[in-house]
Amino acid sequence: MKLIDVTAKFKSDDDCLDYIESMRWPNGEIGCVHCGEVGRISKITREAKGKNKRNRLYQCLACGKQFSATSGTIFNDTHLPLTKWFLAIALICEAKKGISACQLQRHLGVNYRTAWHLAHRIREAMQEGASLLTGVVEVDETYVGGKVKRKGKPYVKKEKKDVVIGLIERGGKLRLVPVADNKMSIVEPVIQKHVSPDALLQTDDSAIYHIIGKRRSGGHRVINHSSSYGIGENHSNTIENAFSLLKRGVYGTYHKVSIKHLGRYCNEFSYRFNRRGEQLSMFDVTLKNIARGKALPYTKITSPVSES
Repeated sequence: MKLIDVTAKFKSDDDCLDYIESMRWPNGEIGCVHCGEVGRISKITREAKGKNKRNRLYQCLACGKQFSATSGTIFNDTHLPLTKWFLAIALICEAKKGISACQLQRHLGVNYRTAWHLAHRIREAMQEGASLLTGVVEVDETYVGGKVKRKGKPYVKKEKKDVVIGLIERGGKLRLVPVADNKMSIVEPVIQKHVSPDALLQTDDSAIYHIIGKRRSGGHRVINHSSSYGIGENHSNTIENAFSLLKRGVYGTYHKVSIKHLGRYCNEFSYRFNRRGEQLSMFDVTLKNIARGKALPYTKITSPVSES
């Protein structure tokens, strides 16, 4: 759904609730989110006394509990109007190189903390399935962040960069996975987790891939970048293109990304890249994921404990 369609279609929270209800109960029969009862449901309309109080409630006549269309979803305890949620989803889905929290703050008229938390909750819903990549799968690593510090010539000190492993199926899905290091003991489990054993591994001539390739049944093809970037089908240009988009987004839009949250940013870029030909349906898919997803409290994403 395009941004102009979102602004035209969802002008009020009632419009948003109608849409969420149609997604949760597509056959039109409201079901209790507590006991699963269908049919014996009473509708309650009230005046909302607070920002996070829904004016449309349902009561199950079987278990006696009340619920709304947003019960059990990330939307349930939000203080933000649903219209702003829907706008934020559309903005993030349409931004090829991402959209910063500052820009969301200006567009939605909220404070920075709200915009930042909102963006991370939407990114949390942008996760791919666990299906293995097949066919020809290009694998490479790239490095994000880090700066060169010069403390007088000729001394140069480099800060450690964050490593991202990229895996892409030719004509298929992309996975971007942040890792602690580019050691073989770290890279190989990532490949085993995401790539089918029968897939043909396409890499550069790094020594770690030579060893990993010998252990795989699907075969291994190498392109030597010191002599050529590609010879026919023997290239890793597809994953390099994906890396280019990721880096432009990180450096041009976000400027700096914490290693703690890098996984969500990688999910976001992978998610959009994999649906670049499905722009109109991406809004609906993301909204469904958010409605089914678990809450992501602000305290959790700001805690000092590192996330896996």
